[in-house]
Amino acid sequence: MPPITVLVVDDSVVVRRLVSDVLSEDQEIQVVGTAPNGQIALAKVPQLNPDVISLDVEMPVMDGLETLRELRRRFPDVPVIMFSTLTDRGAAATLEALELGAKDYVTKPANVGSVQASMASVREQLIPKIKALHRHSPRGRAAGYPMLPRQAAGSRAVATGVAAPSPVLRAVPPAQPVDVVLLGVSTGGPDALATVLPALPATFPVPILVVQHMPPTFTRLLAHRLDGRSALEVREAEDGDVVLPGQALLAPGDFHLRLQRTARGVVARLDQGTPENFCRPSVDVLFRSAAQVYGAGALGVVLTGMGADGARGAADIVAAGGQVVVQDQATSVVWGMPGAVAQAGLASELLPLPEVASALQRRTADTAVGR
Repeated sequence: MPPITVLVVDDSVVVRRLVSDVLSEDQEIQVVGTAPNGQIALAKVPQLNPDVISLDVEMPVMDGLETLRELRRRFPDVPVIMFSTLTDRGAAATLEALELGAKDYVTKPANVGSVQASMASVREQLIPKIKALHRHSPRGRAAGYPMLPRQAAGSRAVATGVAAPSPVLRAVPPAQPVDVVLLGVSTGGPDALATVLPALPATFPVPILVVQHMPPTFTRLLAHRLDGRSALEVREAEDGDVVLPGQALLAPGDFHLRLQRTARGVVARLDQGTPENFCRPSVDVLFRSAAQVYGAGALGVVLTGMGADGARGAADIVAAGGQVVVQDQATSVVWGMPGAVAQAGLASELLPLPEVASALQRRTADTAVGR
């Protein structure tokens, strides 16, 4: 396979050097150029023809958002990964960038003075996303990169050139009641959630709990944005919240979200337990607790995302008698999480993203009538 070529765009010479050095360590990646601002980056793209672009949010001359708008207009097939700070301003700009067409983001190391820690942070965050996004891009597929790592629930991904077998869908029991909807999502998630949640009515008859892989600040701002567009109440979960119909609660960044049945009803519990699948919050944690609390009334929904978080939890939901549906490959930014569930034979439906909301309304129709 040819190496994945990357253009690094950042106004800091230290960050440009650090990112370039880390990426150059990987034999599958080649840094073909750097740029200190968006104006220079736009001039270099036709010359260098990169497979992926890492793009700083805050830069002089032409900032990340302005640059991204031009990149989407001129080079729409090149995946862009935003480089953001863990601040309200950085998080807000990054969420806007994701709406404008950036495929994903990574957060800048908090202290670039600590070289080893900074390099480790970039290595762990950026390299897997570059590889996953290129694999799922038109250029990556044309170069022969496999679109889906063949991956069983709980196993490490193994990329092969062999096409994965078609998923076998589970049968849906007739008129199965749904008491709660659980959404798990990662790469491409803000756009996916902005498609699904605003399409649901304020009278949606069951609670919705959401795990989106994001750090603190980002989840709060994402919930606020979604709330402003939705008839549902959308907000970050707080420990002890009673989960209610007509609302969607997002797990806060760096906290697992679990469910517990109490005398007050089912409540949200937040904790900073051990990350699962390298994630906190983790979809597996939410799905597992929902299976214990709701049993056959749990409906898991796994949308676009890297990795396999949610696959073990989906198995728990199915074992408890519940159902799981997943986003299809064609409409996913990365078909890792939903693909892992589908390939494990745990999904009862594969849905294009625009059909997810109507499927949720259909599956909860009996609950709505009962209320």
